[in-house]
Amino acid sequence: MILPIVTAPQSVLSTPTRQITTIDKKIRELIRDMTDTLLSCKDPLGVGLAAPQVGVPLALCIVKPTRKSPVEVFINPKIVAFSNKKTIHKSTLEGCLSIPKVWSHVNRPTTVDVEYETMEGVKLRRHITGYEAHIIQHEVDHLNGVLFTHQALSQHQPFYTIKRKNGEEEFVEMEL
Repeated sequence: MILPIVTAPQSVLSTPTRQITTIDKKIRELIRDMTDTLLSCKDPLGVGLAAPQVGVPLALCIVKPTRKSPVEVFINPKIVAFSNKKTIHKSTLEGCLSIPKVWSHVNRPTTVDVEYETMEGVKLRRHITGYEAHIIQHEVDHLNGVLFTHQALSQHQPFYTIKRKNGEEEFVEMEL
């Protein structure tokens, strides 16, 4: 079932989530519904979704970095190590399904180590790099009540929106 996406300034987006203690039928159903929701996001294409974005204050997120990659589930994820090297992912501006029509660059570590549980309750630690590392940091921020706009503001990054000009869409810097 496709769930409605919660948009800012709803308080569930700025409140840290609760840990999941039991991976039961209800959690598996939430994961299925979040997957349906993420896959339905086409404009813009969704690459990640955290439970607070569908109104559920639990430590759960899913990511799908490319059209061909499978949806990956992260239950109770915690980033336990960051690379010293940080970068703005050059191929795209960062956006959020919960903050429609707003984008910015966010400078984030290029690699992270994440500890999390699978749907089967298996605890894993994984080293994640590149664009997927960028996405997982964005989603874990959601679980901590932090939006990408907070990160961009703290880094003094400009914000952009899309405007139509001569029949074409282009990113235009927003006045704050």
